Amino acid sequence: MDLVHVGAALAVQMVVILGACRLSGWLVGRFLRQPRVIGDMIAGILLGPSLLGWLAPQAQALLFPIETRPLLQFVAQAGIGLYMFLVGLGFRRAHFHLQAGSAVAVSLCGIIAPFLGAVALTPWLSAMGLFGPTVTPFEATLFIGVAISITAFPVLARIIRERGLGGTPLAALALSAGAIDDAIAWSILAILLACIGADGMIAVRALGGGGLFAIVMLFLGSRLLAPLARWAEREGRVTPAMLLVVLLLFGGCAWAMDMAGLHAVFGGFLLGVAMPRGILSQGLARRLEPTTIGLLVPIFFTVSGLNTQVTMVSSLSLALVALAILAASILAKGGACWAAARLTGQDNVTALAVGALMNARGLMELLVINIGLQRGIIGPELFAMLALMTIVTTMMTVPAIDRLARRKGLGGPIADGPDDDPTARAVATPGAA
Repeated sequence: MDLVHVGAALAVQMVVILGACRLSGWLVGRFLRQPRVIGDMIAGILLGPSLLGWLAPQAQALLFPIETRPLLQFVAQAGIGLYMFLVGLGFRRAHFHLQAGSAVAVSLCGIIAPFLGAVALTPWLSAMGLFGPTVTPFEATLFIGVAISITAFPVLARIIRERGLGGTPLAALALSAGAIDDAIAWSILAILLACIGADGMIAVRALGGGGLFAIVMLFLGSRLLAPLARWAEREGRVTPAMLLVVLLLFGGCAWAMDMAGLHAVFGGFLLGVAMPRGILSQGLARRLEPTTIGLLVPIFFTVSGLNTQVTMVSSLSLALVALAILAASILAKGGACWAAARLTGQDNVTALAVGALMNARGLMELLVINIGLQRGIIGPELFAMLALMTIVTTMMTVPAIDRLARRKGLGGPIADGPDDDPTARAVATPGAA
C-alpha cells in the first residue's frame, strides 16, 4: 500500500472511529447515564478483534490494514500526549493545600493498598505467563501496583463538576487526593520504565535526566513561561502564533522525555502543570480541547481496542484471574480510600463518595496498560483483563455518586451524554486555575 492509499485508508478509519464513538457515547449516556468516555472505550473494543474481528475478520482487516497501524499509532500517541497536556492544565495547585491531612491519608492508602494487592497477585499472574519473558517479579509487581492504584483524575473532576459538587468538602478532598495519588503512581511508572531492560547507567541517566527536567518544569517552568503569559494578557486572547509556540514547546518536552528513556506523555503533562494560569491556560484549553478530545482521543481508544481481544479470557482459569484482578482493584483502591477518609474524620457518605471517585480509572488506566503492552511488560491476555477492569470500575462511579449525592441532597442527576469525558472544562472556566 503506497502513501496515498495509506492516507485514504486513515481518513476512512477516522470517519468510522468517530461515528462509532459518537453513537456509543450517546447510547451509554442516554440509557446507562454514563460519561462519553465509557462509550469511547466500548467503541474501541468493539472495532477491534473482540467483536468486528470476530464477526467479520475480513472486513476488520480491510478497514484497519496492517500498513496503516504505525500511522494510526502515531496519531493516537500525539493525541494522548496533548490530552495529558490538558490534564496538566486542569490540575489546580490549590487542591494540594485543601484538606491536606485527609487528602494525603486517602492518596497514600490509595497507593499502598493496591501495591500490597499487587504483591499478592503478581506471583499468580507470573505463574500463568501473563507478563513479558524478560520482566522480573519486582518489575511486574510495580506495574500491577501502578495499574491498580491509578485514578482517572479527569473523569473524577468532570463528575464533580456535573454533579454540582464543586466547592464542597467532598470536591476538595477527592480532587486533592486524586492529584497526589496520580502524581505518585506516574512517578513510580516513570521509574519502572527507566529501569526495564536497561543496565544501571542507562537507568541512572534516565532517572537523572527525567528528574532534572521535572524539577525545572515544576519549580521554574512558570517563571520561564511568564513572557508567554504576559503576551497573552496584552493580546487578551491566545493568538495562532502563541498556539504555535506552545505546540513547539509541547513537542520539545515530549522529545526530552522520550530521549531520557521515559514516555513522551510525561513531557506534555509537566508542560501543562507548569503553564501559567489565566488567559493563556484558558485560551489553550478552548483551542486544543475540541480537536484533542473530539478527534484524537477516540483514535487512541480504537488503537487500544485493536490491542484488546476479550475472547482471550476464554478459559475458566483466565476468567477467575480477571475476576480476582477486578475484586482486588475495587477493594484495594475504593475500600482503602473509604477507610482512610473515615479515619480522618469524614462522614460515611462522603467517605464512600471519595472511595467511588478514586476507584474510577478511565483513560488514565488505558494509557498505563498501553505503555505496558508496548514495552513488553504485559502480554495481550493481561492487557485484556486490565482493560475490562478499567471499564467496569469506571462505570461503577457515576451510579454510586448519583445515589450517594441524593442521600446528601446535593445536586441533580448526572447530565446525559455530554460531549467530552475530560479534562479541561475546569481549565476553561475563569478562576478555575
